[in-house]
Amino acid sequence: MQDTNRITQITQRYQELNPLFNERLRRQWAASEAQTYGWGGIVAVNNATGLAMGTIRLGIKELKARMERPNKPISQRQRRSGGGRKRLTLKDPLLAKALDDLVDPVTRGDPMSALRWTCKSTTQLAETLNNQGHECSAKTVGTLIKNLGASSEV
Repeated sequence: MQDTNRITQITQRYQELNPLFNERLRRQWAASEAQTYGWGGIVAVNNATGLAMGTIRLGIKELKARMERPNKPISQRQRRSGGGRKRLTLKDPLLAKALDDLVDPVTRGDPMSALRWTCKSTTQLAETLNNQGHECSAKTVGTLIKNLGASSEV
């Protein structure tokens, strides 16, 4: 049986501290709360915070590992190496070339100067690239254009 008063207290602490947390600290705080709660702590913290039970379990595992090796320096990384989405240019190596081919015929300015710009918007360029089979957004196109040394007139 869950203690509703204690769950309310956990919820209150979580709401007060949540803006200060990064991923690791949130996970380890939740783990600490679950361990302090005792039997049923993972479920109680899950109910109080909405954090996944797997996240809380991972936090407990991290806390135990830190207790076993207290002198080990704490990594500044929030996620494991290689985590996160891969760059679209790695997934689709032809994307940058396709964008350059789209921009090149309609660029304006001195071809000898470093500044190039196009009249097409990033949204129009993204639509054209998507029609060609290159999956990307207008934001990605803007970043790629910047890397190509061109500018887009929106």
